[in-house]
Amino acid sequence: MSIADSILSVNNDLPIRTDLPVHSGKVRSVYWLTEQDSRRLIENKAYPVPIDTPLAIMVISDRISAFDCIWHGEGGMLGVPGKGAALNAISNHWFKLFKQQGLADSHILDIPHPFVWIVQKAQPVMIEAICRQYITGSMWRAYEKGERNFCGIQLEEGLTQDSKLANLLMTPSTKGILKGIPNVPEADDVNITRQNILDNHHAFNFKAQSDVSLYEKLLTEGFALISQALAQLGQVFVDTKFEFGYVKDLDGNNKLIYMDEVGTPDSSRIWDAQQYAQGRVVENSKEGFRQLLLSHFPDPDILLNKERMPERQNLARDNALPEEVLMQVSKTYIDIAEKITGKTLILSSNPKEEIIQILKRDYQLID
Repeated sequence: MSIADSILSVNNDLPIRTDLPVHSGKVRSVYWLTEQDSRRLIENKAYPVPIDTPLAIMVISDRISAFDCIWHGEGGMLGVPGKGAALNAISNHWFKLFKQQGLADSHILDIPHPFVWIVQKAQPVMIEAICRQYITGSMWRAYEKGERNFCGIQLEEGLTQDSKLANLLMTPSTKGILKGIPNVPEADDVNITRQNILDNHHAFNFKAQSDVSLYEKLLTEGFALISQALAQLGQVFVDTKFEFGYVKDLDGNNKLIYMDEVGTPDSSRIWDAQQYAQGRVVENSKEGFRQLLLSHFPDPDILLNKERMPERQNLARDNALPEEVLMQVSKTYIDIAEKITGKTLILSSNPKEEIIQILKRDYQLID
């Protein structure tokens, strides 16, 4: 079997029983289960949720997204070997640690396969909760141009690229296009201030204004936990994105939880600590792939300028990247996953067939 055959690139065509259309994102696809199957699994598997909770199957893929585009390689490589399994393994590790340390729960109820989560329906908070401990990337580019105010936070003069910030910065942005919120542009991924959120907490799907402080507490606690754990592994936790949502507990009360993924090479920058101490930045995250793309194409502005999105999409569609590039990305993901979890990542030669067999045999979700 070729490398291309082992990559799960299409994950929205599984024969899972569902009444609703499959929602397919950049990396994951979501299958909403029927009411009957949700109730049956809650009862049979003793999931700690109300009996009428809607459940979904989330299937990750090996697709790789950067600069809001999906990239591919030569020889029919439509993704990165091991990427999906690595992302799920890392998230599973952090979610388990969060629970052990008394932080909030996640939306995950079961892990039938390394590519699959069974989750309860959550109402997402419409914020990309971003934490930054170092000034790099887009923040550094803006700072270098003279910008000093980031999401209502004033930065001091004299900072240098990739240096550690005096305090952990929370720089939230909008999740999706939100309309009718004063002082918030109607566009995706717009930087917002804490005051924007407090003044319009319902518009961002917070149940109460006090939950804004709770999300900040969970954000900083989660960041600190991962940062400390990575430091023990010789890694620097540079910045990350968390997502939050509400679910119902067994008594039917709303509770704020972590959702999507946490502390992964897709949602975070992770640097090698020894190299950083010597003045070099070595990326152990997708940022390395982003930097490669910026140097690979003669006009990097296409990738950085949102107004050139049609050109960027054409670039991703028309350029198959060298196989060795995607295999190096694969090594980055697998190495950091094994370092974080302390376990060898087991890769499948045919993940789609495995998923179908397990969901049919053990969960009766495939006819």
